[in-house]
Amino acid sequence: MTKFVKGNEAVVMGALYAGCELYFGYPITPASEIAHGAAKWFPMLGRTFVQAECETASVNMMFGAAGAGKLSMTATSGPGFSLMQEGLSYLAGAELPSVVVNINRAGPGLGNVYPEQSDYTPAVKGGGHGSYQTFTLAPASAQEMFDLTVKAFEMSAKWRTPAVVYADGLQGQMMETVTLPDEVPAVPDFSDWAAQGEAKTRENLVKSIYLDAAQQAEFNRHLQEKYAAMAADAMGESYLADDAELLIVGYGISGRIARTTAETLRKEGIKAGVFRPITLNPFPREQLASAAKGRKIMTIELDAGQFADDVRLNLAKAGLGAEATGVKMVNRMGGEVVSVDEAVEAAKERMYYGYD
Repeated sequence: MTKFVKGNEAVVMGALYAGCELYFGYPITPASEIAHGAAKWFPMLGRTFVQAECETASVNMMFGAAGAGKLSMTATSGPGFSLMQEGLSYLAGAELPSVVVNINRAGPGLGNVYPEQSDYTPAVKGGGHGSYQTFTLAPASAQEMFDLTVKAFEMSAKWRTPAVVYADGLQGQMMETVTLPDEVPAVPDFSDWAAQGEAKTRENLVKSIYLDAAQQAEFNRHLQEKYAAMAADAMGESYLADDAELLIVGYGISGRIARTTAETLRKEGIKAGVFRPITLNPFPREQLASAAKGRKIMTIELDAGQFADDVRLNLAKAGLGAEATGVKMVNRMGGEVVSVDEAVEAAKERMYYGYD
């Protein structure tokens, strides 16, 4: 079955396919269609929709639902995502699966409702307290808004950590075709750790507090080992990269701009390729390094360079110090989007005149 829907609506469809039982949320532009769609479709399918009084309430409602072993989600944009950071830390600290969708708008503060990728740091690194991580996925199409929402529930359950679907206002509002799969994933059984109010789960305890420092340290070591193991599920894709002299790196909507930029450069005789991270955490470091080795690198992003810094960091950690040092960035902020013409010009400067 194929549907022509907004990216935001595709998120709701993906959540329902994944078996999400409860939606807690507060509408905020440009993510409001997610709440609207959930309010309509969740009750129709016997699921639960609750409009919370605020984003802080939404994320804490998810804590209660997840602690009882239920799949739940919320969706928001920048200001609401800020309010959820403490709750995300509690979810991670109690090792509770849950999904948060952030449709990034321009900031800081109230900003405006146009697209940006400036929430990169809290979405990818964790903006709350403590040494926790989320599993973060970055869709680039309405189809991926569906697919990666399903994947977010899968990874959140597998690793018992919150998952973030990180997109932007342009992706949320644009309409594309989405093909729905025939098979519906099985809903995972959390009865081995959840507190479900019945005899077999009576001994289970959901908590994030350890009053003994040694126990807290041991728990943190456990978390870091888990996060290191998550690298096995890192995802990225290359395009026209096999013979590339210039590798353009971008995610989400910027990844789409990167593809068109590479195609345009190739028509002009410049061998350009693309690497697009699909998971931002775990970052597909080895895949990036394989695509980037020996090549000039340029990023496209809608922020002040948070993503470029992460590309440099991961290249350096992969042993590609020279490539990391030479990363050039072309960016826009405030809700403006990098044009292909801008990206092509920046790419030519990177190819012919070096970093400066």
